[in-house]
Amino acid sequence: MLRQNGRAVLTLAVMALASTAALSTAARAEWPADKPIKMIVPFPAGGGTDFAGRLVAQHLSTRLKANIIVENRAGANGQVGLRAVKDAAPDGYTLGTASDGPLIYNHGLYKERLQYNTLKDFAPVGMIMKLPAMIVVHPSVPVKTLAELIKLAKDKPGELNYSSPGFGNFGHIATEFFMKGAGIKMTHVPTTGTAPAVQAVVQGAVQVHLNNLQSLLPQMQGGYVRGLGVAELTRLKNAPDLPPIAETIPGFDMAAWTAVIAPAGTPPAIIKRLSDELVSILKEPEVVALLEKQTTVPWPMPAEELGKYMAEQIPKWTKIIDDAGIQLKQ
Repeated sequence: MLRQNGRAVLTLAVMALASTAALSTAARAEWPADKPIKMIVPFPAGGGTDFAGRLVAQHLSTRLKANIIVENRAGANGQVGLRAVKDAAPDGYTLGTASDGPLIYNHGLYKERLQYNTLKDFAPVGMIMKLPAMIVVHPSVPVKTLAELIKLAKDKPGELNYSSPGFGNFGHIATEFFMKGAGIKMTHVPTTGTAPAVQAVVQGAVQVHLNNLQSLLPQMQGGYVRGLGVAELTRLKNAPDLPPIAETIPGFDMAAWTAVIAPAGTPPAIIKRLSDELVSILKEPEVVALLEKQTTVPWPMPAEELGKYMAEQIPKWTKIIDDAGIQLKQ
C-alpha cells in the first residue's frame, strides 16, 4: 500500500513538472506577446548610449512586431539603470542598452560597492557600435606629431594638462592608458561633461584632450584643435590623415562602445532571437550609413562573442584603473 502511494505521489510530481515545463515552453513560444518590451538606458536622453538604444528599439520593434519603450534611468555612473535591468523579470520584456563604462569600468571604479556583476547578473545580447577616439592638442602646443607630444611631455613632466568629462569617464581612463603606454605624466583637469572638456582644449585652458571623434572631429576640421592620432589599429574613413596611435604606442586600441543586455536567466531562445535580429539590423545599409554619419562604427557581435569579450575586458581595465589609482566614492 505504501509502495503504491509512493508511486502515485511520484507520478503526480512528474506530471506537475511536465505541466510546468509545457507552460514555460508555451510562454517562450508566444514571445513577444501583446505586451510592451522595455529598453532601459542608464543615461539621460540625448547622449550616445541613448541614440544607440533608440535606434535598436526602433528596428527591433519593426522586426518583432512589438512595442518597445525606451526608458532613461540615469544615476550613479549608470548603476541605477543597470540595477533596474538586473532586478527585472527574465522574461524577454526588459532589455538594456549600456556602454563600456557601466559594464566594464565600473568594476574597477567601485570594486565591491558596485550594485551588480556584469558577468553574473546580465545575459549578453549583442554589440551595437563603437565610438572611435582621437587625441588632440591646442594649436598653441608646439607639436605636430604624437612622438613630438610624448617628447614634450617627457621634457616637462606634469606641466602639460589634459581635460576629461570627469573622474572615471572614458576620456579620463583612455588618457591614463595613453600615458602609461607612452611613459609620460600629464596633469588631469576633470570637468562636468564632454562639452566643457572639449571647450577646455579649444580655449587653451588645457593642452591635450583624448575622446571620441563625435566631439572632436568638428573642432579639428574647424581649426580649433590639432589632431595627432586615432585610437584605432588602422586609419579611419572619417579622419584618413590621422595615423593610428598604435604606430607610436604598439597595440594602443581603445574605443567606447554600446551593447544590448538582458537580465540573467532570460530564456536562451529569446536571447538568440534578439541577437540574430540585432546582427542583421547592423548590416542594413541605411543603419550602417546612419551610424557612420554619426562618426560611429557598426559593430555586429552576437551574444556569445559579446559575453567572452566582456569577460576579457573587465580584468584588463580593472588593472589599468588600479594602476592609475582611480576610484569613485559614489
